Amino acid sequence: MTDNEDAPTGGEPTVIDLDHLTVTKVSVGPMDNNAYLLRCRATGEQLLIDAANEASRLVALVGDTGLATVVTTHRHMDHWVALEEVVAKTGARPLAHAADADGLPIPVEPLAEGDTVRVGECELEVIHLVGHTPGSVALLYRDPGGVPRLFTGDSLFPGGIGNTDRDPERFGSLIDDVQRKLFDRLPDETCFHPGHGHDSTLGHERPALPQWRARGW
Repeated sequence: MTDNEDAPTGGEPTVIDLDHLTVTKVSVGPMDNNAYLLRCRATGEQLLIDAANEASRLVALVGDTGLATVVTTHRHMDHWVALEEVVAKTGARPLAHAADADGLPIPVEPLAEGDTVRVGECELEVIHLVGHTPGSVALLYRDPGGVPRLFTGDSLFPGGIGNTDRDPERFGSLIDDVQRKLFDRLPDETCFHPGHGHDSTLGHERPALPQWRARGW
């Protein structure tokens, strides 16, 4: 399956095979949340981004290989309904940004801007994006054999940034962070994988940045 195909709720996951990492995307729960299982191809170690819902389905997806880590992109409930059960059944380390930790159902190890999260031999850079929530994060994987990959939670989607409830301060913070930390740093071919819906590339979205700023959401 191609990068831009959706994984429909209850349907088959989509799989992206990279040189060093396999990314499995599955849509779960009533809000069609994307959960991403990353597996290091050299070691078999696995990391889950957002244990959003349907814990039994996520645990089955993990399989017998085991799960080392769960990263929660932000504190909104639709992104962590299955977190407690997945961690209990797999023994995975739960991680989230410190600013959103008090909104999660279990204690987590805190993340901060610039931290590195490992999955086997692969590294993910933590990028703090303030606005959708105080502690929202994106994870960046710089694929040595391909394009950069961003897992953006609810901070960036095709067509705009995440919801800031029409709050000018929150909107300004998020659009500034998204432009400075993502669009200004990374090339057009960067593929991003959001918390809901389709994937896209920074190059496809870049021309619309002035329009997003002008409309205020």
